[in-house]
Amino acid sequence: MIEIEHLTKRYGKKTAVDDLTFTVKPGVVTGFLGPNGAGKSTTMRAIVGLDAPTAGLARVNGRHYSEFRSPLTEVGALLEAKSVHAGRSAYKHLLALARTHGIPKRRVQEVIDVVGLHEVAGKRVGGFSLGMGQRLGIAVALLGDPAVLILDEPVNGLDPDGVKWIRLLLKGLAAEGRTVFLSSHLMSELAQTAEHLVVIGQGRLLADTTVDDFIAGDGKARVRVVSPDAARLAEHLAGPGVSIASPEKGVLEVSGTEAAVVGQTAAAHGLVLHELRTERGSLEDAFMQLTADAVEYRQTTEGASR
Repeated sequence: MIEIEHLTKRYGKKTAVDDLTFTVKPGVVTGFLGPNGAGKSTTMRAIVGLDAPTAGLARVNGRHYSEFRSPLTEVGALLEAKSVHAGRSAYKHLLALARTHGIPKRRVQEVIDVVGLHEVAGKRVGGFSLGMGQRLGIAVALLGDPAVLILDEPVNGLDPDGVKWIRLLLKGLAAEGRTVFLSSHLMSELAQTAEHLVVIGQGRLLADTTVDDFIAGDGKARVRVVSPDAARLAEHLAGPGVSIASPEKGVLEVSGTEAAVVGQTAAAHGLVLHELRTERGSLEDAFMQLTADAVEYRQTTEGASR
């Protein structure tokens, strides 16, 4: 478990994290979201003792990171995958970490196999691709078989097979009862991996909820209907609180009611349906709406094509 209590971090006059409080529970993958400059990296660095809080505290399983005698066996972190001596091989890098943390030598080969680096384990890290470097960083995080994992952009540089692999890996680790805290800018991937979300903006907590509830709160759920009788169906569905749009002939997009009601209405009037489904808003839609006022850097496409 990770506990953040009234965490504040200032760099001079700039407040990176502002009185932040939340808990990351074991058994589920928790996604950590926020616009650039929201304070995500600072928060993660505070958890593993790389940044000292100005106020408040960050605890892992009830203790501060500095209290762990063998940190890698307690917390596995991927914050900067490139922080490796370029002249060392992947195997020697992992072996050195294992020896300094009292981790059995056999564990080195185990994590190499888990992350798929067995064919390049003897090669120098300086020649690794971005994706291979990410896999090595994940191997370091897993080396001590920790109960808590903190991963910042773990899919960065991975190919589609690698992205699917890390998704299944993290879900499997959470299913074992571990605490998995994941930061990523890939909304579609996070929506498939995480069950819970912590969202911050300008260093403050904006949301602490399940992924499903977060998306549902966006209010963009609608019913898509394809029917040769679309115009007649629209007449029967019209009413208070119901909004109906027809982006193309034979297609309706209905808001303010449920798919079951649309189906029952069509059946009651003998209208044919070719397609009936509920379309929910995306994680990206919900995130953009919530953080609209917390974006530090705004951009525009005006003049881009001139």
